[in-house]
Amino acid sequence: MANSTDKIPTIDDLIKLDQDDPLNWTRDEFEIPNIKACGGEGDGGAIYFCGNSLGLLSKKARKHMIEELDVWSTSSVTGHFSHPHKRPWKHVDQPLTPHLAKLVGAKESEVAHSSTLTSNMHNLFTSFYRPTIKRWKIVIEKGSFPSDWYAVHSHPKLHEAVLSPQQIDEAIIGLEPREGEDTLRTEDILKVIEENQDEIAIVWLPLVQYYTGQLFDIATISPKVHSIGALLGLDMAHGIGNVECKLNEWDVDFAVWCTYKYLNSGPAGIGGFYVKDGLDNGGRRLAGWWGNDSATRFQMLPEFNPTKGAKGYQHSCTPVFSSIPLLSTLELINKIGFNKMLKKQKDLTGLLEKLLKSSKYYKPFLNTKNQNELGFKILTPEFPFRGTQLSISILPENNKEIMPKIFSRLIKNGLIGDERYPNVIRLSPVVLYNKFEEIGKAFKILEDAFKAEEDGKEFENEIDLDMISKD
Repeated sequence: MANSTDKIPTIDDLIKLDQDDPLNWTRDEFEIPNIKACGGEGDGGAIYFCGNSLGLLSKKARKHMIEELDVWSTSSVTGHFSHPHKRPWKHVDQPLTPHLAKLVGAKESEVAHSSTLTSNMHNLFTSFYRPTIKRWKIVIEKGSFPSDWYAVHSHPKLHEAVLSPQQIDEAIIGLEPREGEDTLRTEDILKVIEENQDEIAIVWLPLVQYYTGQLFDIATISPKVHSIGALLGLDMAHGIGNVECKLNEWDVDFAVWCTYKYLNSGPAGIGGFYVKDGLDNGGRRLAGWWGNDSATRFQMLPEFNPTKGAKGYQHSCTPVFSSIPLLSTLELINKIGFNKMLKKQKDLTGLLEKLLKSSKYYKPFLNTKNQNELGFKILTPEFPFRGTQLSISILPENNKEIMPKIFSRLIKNGLIGDERYPNVIRLSPVVLYNKFEEIGKAFKILEDAFKAEEDGKEFENEIDLDMISKD
């Protein structure tokens, strides 16, 4: 935190930080959820620390969406080609591509805006997972998001003509933290790659891990992957718009992402993907109309002639209603400058970490004396190996009933994070719409929730574990 000391800041200190913050104006660009509408008690805006799951609606996005509905109403099909706001639906992805390429550290030719994260993952694995008898394994973290885990496991089974049943069963190498640790060490990832160097076809990692919030050291991992002759792919769902992405500099081969978290495209909003220029697909491509050369696409020719670059892997025309909200956020980020956002992110999340570590309920080191005490530990690594998210594990870990009660009290008092069964609560203060003052208030709400649990107070209206978005 800028100008930080060992002193715990007061609310007045935090208000002053907000007043002096050069990015304090961006909050007014968003619509802040209501406490009562989110399931809490009281009036006014909630403290929304859940942008890692679903970002907020920007005011400009609302305006643009209404404009698109009006175009649909008044112009209908002609809106594809003639648009009063110069956003013709036929080319709705064009203004997005430069912003996305800049944000992920890639060339425009390497970026496509299409479909959903898992569909894009299947699409690219079809082209770039080409197992042989000698090189067929996929490295993935064992604690990966289920969609990635399921998707990766499905692909070896599609190659029964090449792989034996035993190879299919042994195709997945699952990375696990060391016993007693919560996150993966880079040195252990490198060791697994080295030990299986002759058999690995693809290493698939998240840029930011969804559960722990760990930011992976891709700059170190990538050279090792390529030195053994394998490809490196990334899931950037929790990375894009959150941390610095340098896909070209890191020499990543392919990547996918969603846009409804830190880029605020709306529930289940559109995804995107990256394919390194010149990456060989071995003649394997799932073709679709929208991947055909845009110059001849509407001639409806029988031969498929793919657009050069990532856009040649697109299938269907771009969904307008999940692209337009995204444009609003991308334009805002471009106006601010992502480097300035990263600085504020470090300060915001660093402040939350500082306050959490000042709590009497913070128990980073468990032993036989305190392992059954009420409290929490922070799973997320310290800066620089994290983004905005801090994941806290509620203790004792063998009691699965405490986390839902703590989480319910947070919601009741207007702090919106999200939970991960059985013990984790994720809190993510987002640069674009959260304030320093909210960090202090959120910490007080969390402290009060633990005190109520410690005092044995009953809490009957627990939040349904399925209430909050699960990604």
